[in-house]
Amino acid sequence: MTLRVFKTRTFARWTKRIALTDAMLLTSVDDMRRGLLDADLGGHVVKKRIALPGLGKRGGARALVATKLAERWFFLYGFSKNEQGDINGRALRGLQELAKELLGFDETELDIALAAGELVEVKHAQDGKAKPDPRGNP
Repeated sequence: MTLRVFKTRTFARWTKRIALTDAMLLTSVDDMRRGLLDADLGGHVVKKRIALPGLGKRGGARALVATKLAERWFFLYGFSKNEQGDINGRALRGLQELAKELLGFDETELDIALAAGELVEVKHAQDGKAKPDPRGNP
């Protein structure tokens, strides 16, 4: 099975607003695959800080990602540090339920969600590797 990365429709809109690129998301997935994540929130939801140009990781974006640290990664929810603090328990439980649902999808269910616009697939470079990180990181 090949690595596939997705964004929810809401997360995709948010990334456009703050100029968080697919290359940055792919770099963060590479980091998480190497164990560099900021918190395991339970229920297959992890928190990852993502550096934004000029802000670094401390002042950058926070992403909540559904994953089993395997082939599929779903960016569920994002926020900037200056927008909010940590997510509350009720919202986290909702994201954990969504994570369980998405991680249980078979290929047909994924195709349906993609066609409906509920999910957006993060594109890789033509050669199958992640696009270069615009921050100059390997």
